[in-house]
Amino acid sequence: MRILILNYEFPPVGGGGGRASADLGRALAQRGHELRILTSSAPGLPRSSSFDGLDVIRLFTGRRSRTRASLPVMLAYVVAAGAAGIAHVRSWKPDVLHAHFAVPTGLAAWAIHRVVRVPYLLTVHLGDVPGGVPEKTGGWFRWVQPWTPPIWKAAARVVAVSEHTRQLARQAYDVPIEVIPNGVDLERWEPRLLQVARPPRLIFAGRFQPQKNVVGLVESLARLRDLEWSCALVGDGPQRRQVEGAIRERGLSGRIELPGWLDSAEVDRRLMESDVLVLPSRSEGLPVVGVQALAAGLAIVGTRAGGLAELIEDGVNGRISDPADLDAFTQGLRWCLEDQDRLLGLRRASLRKAAAYDLRSTADAYERLFAEIIAGP
Repeated sequence: MRILILNYEFPPVGGGGGRASADLGRALAQRGHELRILTSSAPGLPRSSSFDGLDVIRLFTGRRSRTRASLPVMLAYVVAAGAAGIAHVRSWKPDVLHAHFAVPTGLAAWAIHRVVRVPYLLTVHLGDVPGGVPEKTGGWFRWVQPWTPPIWKAAARVVAVSEHTRQLARQAYDVPIEVIPNGVDLERWEPRLLQVARPPRLIFAGRFQPQKNVVGLVESLARLRDLEWSCALVGDGPQRRQVEGAIRERGLSGRIELPGWLDSAEVDRRLMESDVLVLPSRSEGLPVVGVQALAAGLAIVGTRAGGLAELIEDGVNGRISDPADLDAFTQGLRWCLEDQDRLLGLRRASLRKAAAYDLRSTADAYERLFAEIIAGP
């Protein structure tokens, strides 16, 4: 089948939602399907490229940052993707559209569907769901929300990446929603003998923004200075200066590394060399880095923030706490670090849990939905 994918963020632009769509696209391309991706351009990136069976077209939106997208940039993507999508449908004739994120991408898919009648599948990740990410959905999103129901209702199928995302979406939109978690290509993570580094290595990977609570993570690490550990905070974003300031003020510059925004291969390597993924998030859909951490055999210390809670069995493969309880998060991390044998057991449990997020199962589920959509009612 031919699938036209729309996502306003696609690696190396954006975060986990773009990475998830790229991984799924590669898996479908390996099965012989033809895929094109309409996404946003960014400085230094070619306007078109082909790799791993994917044809990527980057549309000019005025975007200047790989980690942030303003409302005008999102609106520019809707206009550009809508026009380009109609042209590609008429010339390339895809069987189905796949839109990642109801806002802004879903609006472009809805417009294309209205003009050329190609059906679309909508995948929602959390930040596009009312109430999902309060600093976003409680701000400009509330002005957009009244216009969003047609996007959901016109979709041939709607998929949420976690049960939490589905439940939240169902409160706002009266449409059937299926849960298909973000998957990870287990074949890319070579089996190896797990062993805990000395000192244990902690890693965070994501955007430096309030949702991720990276400043709170630095405070938590400051309370654990009596233990041995090193930490890499991989990523970038609007709170980078605050994070840098917090590290300096707490005298942790020698123990916390800030390597910046890394490509996916380097992030994978960093995960493979680490022992614990630390995610003190205030809200999450189903974090791709969390699923990757399972495949890499990392213990996870995180919060009950959305789909993140689905990745952690408390006391089995990590520790979990309420998003607002930094003390409990800190104590959970201390519990993991105090005993190396215990930490090794947590890591082995994560490896076992990774099987539930095999990318092949995710691709199977999407392939079934696409076939049902193409077959019609």
